[in-house]
Amino acid sequence: MSPVLSLRGATKRFGGLVAVNGIDFDVAEHQVLGLIGPNGSGKSTTLNLISGALTLTSGSIKLRGAPISGLAAQDITRRGVSRTFQLVRLLPSMNVRDNVIAGAVFGHRRRWGAEARDFAESLLERVGLGGKGQMPIGQLTYIDTKRVELARVLASDPTLLLLDEWLAGLNPTELQDGIALIKSLRDEGRTIILVEHVMDAIRSLCDRCVVMSSGTKIAEGTPGEVLSDPNVIRAYLGDDDA
Repeated sequence: MSPVLSLRGATKRFGGLVAVNGIDFDVAEHQVLGLIGPNGSGKSTTLNLISGALTLTSGSIKLRGAPISGLAAQDITRRGVSRTFQLVRLLPSMNVRDNVIAGAVFGHRRRWGAEARDFAESLLERVGLGGKGQMPIGQLTYIDTKRVELARVLASDPTLLLLDEWLAGLNPTELQDGIALIKSLRDEGRTIILVEHVMDAIRSLCDRCVVMSSGTKIAEGTPGEVLSDPNVIRAYLGDDDA
């Protein structure tokens, strides 16, 4: 079976800075791939290339065998790629339910009217926000804003879900709730790329990991394999501490 997503030689330069340098990896159907590495290693830039927020300098990105590099972000979304962001991006003038409806209207599989409203309500229930559809965004807790963003992403019915540090900034109790929620999406058979620094989440959620450092892939394998790799330990801790 061909991979859902395939990157070959994916490179992004900003002038003289090479932010992503010749990255290769595949994501299989129903797989959770962890994209990990120190701050500034190119992980979010890689997600931006996949989602169309940035364009490749060279290389290729294919979704189910079809090239998507060079397409506009909205066209990539309509082909089934949806993402969250490190900083939650909601529509503050709309209530919780209408934020999710936006994903249903403009996403991969579009829904309108009563169908979109009912679908949004079911997704809010799914992420733990049942009964909060009428709440203003400004009254939500931090984790609940993340839940709204996740529900909106799911409303677009994505083939591939990109989660960019979705668990960042949560307290210990919220973190366990967040891990459980992502685990439930994995158990549904979702295909996910997870950018994350929380190693407990990486170990419990990911089938495989790609490790980046200074824009380059330095390791790939199961979480246990990559987290015990001397090159990975060195990238996180530095030569002296490693």
